[in-house]
Amino acid sequence: MKLLLIGHEERYAVEQLQLALFPLEPMEPMNEPFEGDGAVSRLIRDGNSLIARTGICLGGVTRTAEVEMPLCGETVSSRRRILQQSYYEAALPYLKKVPAWGALSGVRPTKLTTRCLNAGMTDEEALREMERTYFVTPRRAKLALDCSKATVAAAAKLDPMDVSLYVGIPFCPTRCAYCSFVSKTVGKNTDLMEPYLEALHRELRCTGELMAKSGRTVRTIYIGGGTPTTLTSAQMKQLLCCIRDSFDLSRCIEFTVEGGRPDTLDQEKMDIIAQNGADRMSINPQSMVDSVLRASRRPHTAADVERSYREAVNAGFAAVNMDLIAGLPTDGFDGFRHSLDTVIALNPANITVHTLAIKKGADLYEKRDGLSSDEEVARMVDYAEDTLRGAGYEPYYLYRQKYMSGSFENVGWCRPGTACLYNIYMMEELHTIISVGGGGMNKVNLPDGKLRRFHNPKFPQQYIEMIDEVLAQKEELFKLMRSERVE
Repeated sequence: MKLLLIGHEERYAVEQLQLALFPLEPMEPMNEPFEGDGAVSRLIRDGNSLIARTGICLGGVTRTAEVEMPLCGETVSSRRRILQQSYYEAALPYLKKVPAWGALSGVRPTKLTTRCLNAGMTDEEALREMERTYFVTPRRAKLALDCSKATVAAAAKLDPMDVSLYVGIPFCPTRCAYCSFVSKTVGKNTDLMEPYLEALHRELRCTGELMAKSGRTVRTIYIGGGTPTTLTSAQMKQLLCCIRDSFDLSRCIEFTVEGGRPDTLDQEKMDIIAQNGADRMSINPQSMVDSVLRASRRPHTAADVERSYREAVNAGFAAVNMDLIAGLPTDGFDGFRHSLDTVIALNPANITVHTLAIKKGADLYEKRDGLSSDEEVARMVDYAEDTLRGAGYEPYYLYRQKYMSGSFENVGWCRPGTACLYNIYMMEELHTIISVGGGGMNKVNLPDGKLRRFHNPKFPQQYIEMIDEVLAQKEELFKLMRSERVE
């Protein structure tokens, strides 16, 4: 779908909304006026007014919408807001249904409700802001507000010198059909893993030394992937010991290992992880229907998931998370309902419900056979919310992605008092996240409210070859934190 901007350069804000509202229309940015179908987004300064005007033509029919505000109130955020409002109102007549997230296109809609709460607004005022200003449906507005309450509570647990630590293991035994992450599929070829772990241990020790010198303290730890439990029991033990030896963990209140796939887990590995510092385990069935697992190229069964869950309980983890995905190949509402009901019956502390996102890196991007319609996915996510609330779970973090079925969301649910703090700190960007390993992204929160990002090399081979540059970047990162530190 063509898009022309006139009078402004807020391309990202408008493009992302267009992609969310018209997900099946390929984006085609334009630099010159055009004829035929497409959208034109204008920003006009007229006297004391700032006017956002959008015209959208589809099938020879053009709809327009205009939003006006005082010019004296112009900021980057207000400018983007009225551009998106005008685009949304022009697009609405073409849409089959009212979009759940209205005129919002960002990854973190909860930042708005959190900002409302921190500004002293009541729940009713925050909900009204979401519904009237951003056209969010009442159901999604309440979901965001509830997650923001968890964000405020999690933020209260932080001291200014706290950071969270992410450790990346970018390996998987095989590749799932929906996966777009940069990870090395190892199969039986594990030659790269030992040199990768050697480099990773170097970065951990270096980072630990920099942490000690800086006076920073680790508040939460998350080992993610890929599939971290692709590591053998011995390799996992060595990694956990390296973390424990490299960092002062006296203030660490949460340590999560993403086990992920049941085919990489057994009782021995569970016990080793639990005995060496981790207190949270994530087991990700994605579905509890064997035919759906096969269609998604998940080499395990629903019975394997239940076995892994029992092993995690036996190992003594304080909390276990289980992931499900709404909209997997060959799945339908009845299958998803069975998966959710089965997982709830196991009674994990956390259940995360994702909406399928099909990105270019995934095999499903080219072949989309057997995928659920947006309407069916809507039934799935609504059933998940209603059922989880009814079972005593609370939403605690939420985020959106591009190319999600129905433009819905991913939501983490928890038993009261068991929220995964790392997920909140990372997603809501509440404090600095130090990442080690291939594909890691360091997010440094600066006192002025800005965020600086430092990327580690994505691919394992690159990471190994560039480990000296990675360590030098860590030095630069900690120098920045020292120079920006407010005593």
